[in-house]
Amino acid sequence: MAFIRSARPFDAFRALADRRGRPGAELVESLAEARAETRDGPEAWAPAVASRIGLPAAAALGPAGYYADLSAPHGDRHVRVCTATACFAAGGGGHLAEVERELGVAAHTASPRGDVSVQTVRCLGYCYAGPAALDGDTPCAGATLPAQLAGREPPRAPGIPAADDTGDPVLLGGVLCGEPAWRVWPGTVSSGTPEEVRREVAASGLRGRGGAGFRVAAKWEAAGRGPGTVVVANGDEGDPGSYADRLLMEADPGRVLEGLALACFACGAGRGFVLVRSEYPAALARMREAVRRAYADGHLGPSVHGTATSLDIRVVEGAGSYVAGEETALIAELEGGRGCARPRPPYPTEHGLWDAPTVVNNVETLAALPWIVRHGGRTYARRGTPGEAGTKLVCLSERFARPGCYEVELGTPVRRIVTELGGGLRDGAGLTVLQVGGPLGGFLAADALDVPLSEAGLSARGAALGHAGLVAFDQRVAPEDVLRHVWEFAAAESCGACSPCRVGSRRGLEWALAGAPPAKEWERLSRLLAEASLCAFGRRIPPAVHSLVRACGDRLAGWGP
Repeated sequence: MAFIRSARPFDAFRALADRRGRPGAELVESLAEARAETRDGPEAWAPAVASRIGLPAAAALGPAGYYADLSAPHGDRHVRVCTATACFAAGGGGHLAEVERELGVAAHTASPRGDVSVQTVRCLGYCYAGPAALDGDTPCAGATLPAQLAGREPPRAPGIPAADDTGDPVLLGGVLCGEPAWRVWPGTVSSGTPEEVRREVAASGLRGRGGAGFRVAAKWEAAGRGPGTVVVANGDEGDPGSYADRLLMEADPGRVLEGLALACFACGAGRGFVLVRSEYPAALARMREAVRRAYADGHLGPSVHGTATSLDIRVVEGAGSYVAGEETALIAELEGGRGCARPRPPYPTEHGLWDAPTVVNNVETLAALPWIVRHGGRTYARRGTPGEAGTKLVCLSERFARPGCYEVELGTPVRRIVTELGGGLRDGAGLTVLQVGGPLGGFLAADALDVPLSEAGLSARGAALGHAGLVAFDQRVAPEDVLRHVWEFAAAESCGACSPCRVGSRRGLEWALAGAPPAKEWERLSRLLAEASLCAFGRRIPPAVHSLVRACGDRLAGWGP
């Protein structure tokens, strides 16, 4: 990846793509199909895929060697085992070794006969019932996971528990109350205007729910309704501990699509994409079926509900990358490249997918739009806090007595969520540390939960709101093991696009495995990661480590800021 857009090495790829119908996602999908038919490495089959599309071999070898789904060994039976934070907290990470023993094959290898392969992934969205795995596309979860995969017990994967704490859910109305989707879109596209939609969203104060918290109306305004504008629904919910987007895509896909349609209408976009992580096979199938039904019902197509509005939406499957959830990396994946973060400026709203103005909103953000347009932005703005309006889906992990997805107003005290909604920890266990907002979000000590669930409140404590997943750790997992897990995640999921993150995450893991870092070297590396990393992934590593150190005290001496 070059550091100025005009000199990117894939200019030839783009030119060929323009002539041949822009085979971006098609390239990754074709690579996935080829991967499923062979046990060989990418160098044996990726060049032929590129040749069929009319691209140089390097255009296919790059993504084929980058994405976990394409580069991992595949047997006739492929098992993806979650090793993300919630599954790690459920049993200290011991479930992977038990699965390997049961199946007789180590992770990221195939059995001698090639009939079984095991791949570690982060995350499968079963944080409320972990540890979890996908046996093909069949989910298995719970303490008996190894026995399920060995065939001694039937596969078990409970549905996502969901509840409302607001009295009038914005996001869970369809999931909990059966409210039908597509009630707002027909009237809006027939008799409303894009300006009206933009005005209500601006009045609502809605911020992105994918982690960055940028004002939605401001992002839409930055795109400027330019020619060829594209809107992308980001369903690559990669934060371990969060499964809100999975819940919405599986249980209420029509509402997600209706929100995407409203965003396209407001932004003057005739095309929309939904990128769904490959670790969510049920969500992928339900989103595709919802798109098919939306076309049949006239919500999408060349003349939406008999109007002059044309809107086409396509669902695309991800290929296995945490960083590809970052908007510039997601765009690179949709273009058929490696899902690495790109330098900004230019911003996607100026030059995004195929250089067109591109708006990326996450699934939960889009799912709030029908309610806002129907009830009014000012009504929405009265909920939450003055600076951070609205409601948020909060996900509680398996260690809680009542795990599940709860809709709460922003500003709700974290202690209330933990003790009243979650019921504390199961079996009367004591909370030692709480991870908030994803693997690099931050940690709170058990006696430091009197903080509002908001970006401002959490950032003041060194944490972050992120997707608002709450992962509880009890006494069974030592702080040193939690720290090592953080660094293992950082080293494994760094996209490698910038040296500070690529090298720094591995150096940090070496120190964690050794017991402690040299004080001056860690101080220097911490500053370098925070100031020079290309995207928020690398920049968030030091705050996450420092918040864990503050939460655990003397147990992690040597890692302080």
